[in-house]
Amino acid sequence: MADTPIKEMSFEAALAELENIVEKLERGDAPLEESITIYQRGAKLKAHCEGKLKDAQMKVEKIVLDGQGNASTADFDG
Repeated sequence: MADTPIKEMSFEAALAELENIVEKLERGDAPLEESITIYQRGAKLKAHCEGKLKDAQMKVEKIVLDGQGNASTADFDG
């Protein structure tokens, strides 16, 4: 999966890979050069996940009730 371009990854795939990177770095299993490389990919994955979350948040609508109890939707004002 590390060969998959990040921009093509779903949120779930990017998060799973990011979790694997964090675990590997925490265990200290990788030599220094590999650690630097996977850390850099992890930073890009984190940014990608944050972007996906922001996009999703902007699409969320909230349900509002008017004074008569009628439901409608309005943009999420987060």
